Amino acid sequence: MSAPLDDAALLAAELLARRWLPRQHPRVKRALIDADVWQAVQDRLAEVGLKLVDNIHADHVTVALLRGAEGAVFGEGGLDGSNNIDLPRDAVSLLVVLWSLIVLPKRERQAARAAAVEADGQDEMFRTDKPLPSAASVSPVVSYKALLADFGNQFGKKMRMDNNLRRLELHGFITRRGDDIAEGPLLDLLMDYDTLAPRILDGALGDVLARTRKDAEVAES
Repeated sequence: MSAPLDDAALLAAELLARRWLPRQHPRVKRALIDADVWQAVQDRLAEVGLKLVDNIHADHVTVALLRGAEGAVFGEGGLDGSNNIDLPRDAVSLLVVLWSLIVLPKRERQAARAAAVEADGQDEMFRTDKPLPSAASVSPVVSYKALLADFGNQFGKKMRMDNNLRRLELHGFITRRGDDIAEGPLLDLLMDYDTLAPRILDGALGDVLARTRKDAEVAES
């Protein structure tokens, strides 16, 4: 008879089965506040070449390959590609655009709200640390029609873009609610903000996205 699984083993197993879990999941919450449980989960995952991925700006956690395991799993060809989940290049480009339209303004809103909370609490006699606003509460949505109008020609027009949006939704990067495209569980977990943000904001795409966001704000007002 096998021994009962502890919380670390159960959390590792559930992450492997479900791919991602919300931060409010009971075992995830315990791992986030208990350093011993967190390390136990990381140790269990490391035995099979994986690591637990968390980001205070995201509402979910997930697993990813350890750097040392990537070569053995994907080979040199996979490491030299634009991605390791078989997305075509135009789907990767679409993913970067959606990340820029959703995650960049979300991070700005989270920082602004956290600063406002900090300012409001400066006069409190007994202050407590408050978490960042949840991603769901500040994450913008992108209009499908606006995306098609602004970027459809670059991404192969409607049929091709629809196919790539389905791929991104299947992989957990986005969710669809009617005409709205929203942040998926993995959009702000598996995309490297520190690497992408300066390249986008300081590059040619930054001007395009700034105009797109300005037009969206005018339409909403």
